[in-house]
Amino acid sequence: MAASGNERRKKKAPKLYRVGLDFRIHKPPGWEMENLVALGAGRVPLHSPRGKRSFPPLAETPRLLIDKSLGRPPVDWELFHDFWLVSDRMKNVLEAVDRDGVAFLRCETRSLSGGAPVYWLCDIVRQLDVIDEEKSNVVILDDGTDFRRYDNMATSSFVFREEAIGSAHIFRARFLNRVVCDQAMKDACKAAGLRGLRFGNPYVNWG
Repeated sequence: MAASGNERRKKKAPKLYRVGLDFRIHKPPGWEMENLVALGAGRVPLHSPRGKRSFPPLAETPRLLIDKSLGRPPVDWELFHDFWLVSDRMKNVLEAVDRDGVAFLRCETRSLSGGAPVYWLCDIVRQLDVIDEEKSNVVILDDGTDFRRYDNMATSSFVFREEAIGSAHIFRARFLNRVVCDQAMKDACKAAGLRGLRFGNPYVNWG
């Protein structure tokens, strides 16, 4: 029996992007976490607990001071230690496209000049074992231990296992700790006019 046209047609692999900071925004961000030391119980920088992505136990609600006297206005996607600091509209896009892949913690915000915009701590909590190690060129560190990882300082090339991605629109590549998104997420961010993100090649690491 002859195969149908749909069966003969090869399924197109999803287009993926590495999500990072837009380093074209050069000026220091105009915000600071006022209670940073208290948040980390004296330990900074802040990191997700080992084994599962989540926020660490925090002694206080994050208190964010936003003011032009500190620098440029914060954009929609800012790096904050092991996490991200995102605007209300960035949060809305992430939740609309892939609610299960993200987690948020609202910050108390204030400004020296009046009202301050809403900002959230954000973590990309979905981790997927997507790297095909047999086909990739990677250096594996701490292999056979609980702290297995890939060497981010080495020049590497990665092959992603499409079946491991499924319907996910945003995720972290396990052992690589790289945030990756698909075309749907990129398009949603572009349509919303979000600032501070840069979409790059997820398949290489230049060391």
